[in-house]
Amino acid sequence: MREDFLSIPNIDIYIVAGILVLFFLMETIAGALQKSKRSANDWIQEVGSFAILGLITKPLILFSAIFLGQLLFPSLNYVLNGNILLLNLLIFLLVDDFLQYWYHRSAHEYEFLWKLHRPHHQAEEMGFFVSYRNAALYYLLMPNIWWIGIFTFLGGAYAIILGVILKQIIIISSHSTLSYDKILYRYKWLSPIVFVWERIFITPAFHHSHHGKSQLDGTSDPNGNFGNMFSIWDQFFGTASFHRAFPSEYGLQNNPKENWKASYLYPVIKSKDPKSELSSNYSKTDQRKALPSEQILEKGRNYLWCRCGFSKNQPYCDGNHHGTKFKPLLFQAKSSKKSRICSCKLTKTPPYCDDSHTKFSK
Repeated sequence: MREDFLSIPNIDIYIVAGILVLFFLMETIAGALQKSKRSANDWIQEVGSFAILGLITKPLILFSAIFLGQLLFPSLNYVLNGNILLLNLLIFLLVDDFLQYWYHRSAHEYEFLWKLHRPHHQAEEMGFFVSYRNAALYYLLMPNIWWIGIFTFLGGAYAIILGVILKQIIIISSHSTLSYDKILYRYKWLSPIVFVWERIFITPAFHHSHHGKSQLDGTSDPNGNFGNMFSIWDQFFGTASFHRAFPSEYGLQNNPKENWKASYLYPVIKSKDPKSELSSNYSKTDQRKALPSEQILEKGRNYLWCRCGFSKNQPYCDGNHHGTKFKPLLFQAKSSKKSRICSCKLTKTPPYCDDSHTKFSK
């Protein structure tokens, strides 16, 4: 019976479209869309990217992967047909999510991929369409879309249909302004259940944290929480940050708000704004100094110390670490006093100077 249902032509497309319509109606009824400050530029990026992804990019990759599989490995065609649906589903989802975790993480740690993923983090408010907001080339290179094609070639079509539906429920709900987990956090007796749930699946709070502008709010972690459907990879590889609260601000610290053409079509079209990371002449410059920076810290206040050395707001972070493997250090001043903050980034007692700069200043 399950296979009969899943064999309905394009059933996954219909259901995913239904999920999107459902969230659109719920966000509209809740007033989220009426309150939205999205510009026409934002809507073009989000809706346009969604349409091209579904109508062109995914079909192109799917047929290319199947064609190459039949050409190069014909003996493996439909090799998974004998497996039970549940086993194929488990294989598909785990491999898919593992690939997506590392691709997403790499998009934050390598400059070129970051520029393709950057439009996703330009969004200054959440919403279900934000999940489709990336450069066109980002999706063409996405390994888990190719995995869909490969798994289809191997005979896992039914598992893919079911898996894509389940994934979309998690992904769209984690981007939506309607965060179901807010209700769960209100009741202490639900805490053990929520604890288990968020240790397996991505919750809105977990993913919203990833979209927060800065760690300074104590909730955001834009350089962590990379998971797509499961939070297990973030926990295993040390990038998980669990908060049962939501960021105060979304978006990027350095956001010149370039036109959708540069955001979506980079590197074919680049930004004309020299301050933008997507411009031809943009480059990160080393701002490290062989002297400490004397700062008057306020007791109890949060500070974000720059680790990458590219921040123009030394010794503090200004967001220029995106596209590198560096992550700023969040710290809180224990007392109000003048402190020597490291500017060379070599200190063994970050963020405070330990005179390591003297070894390299001569």
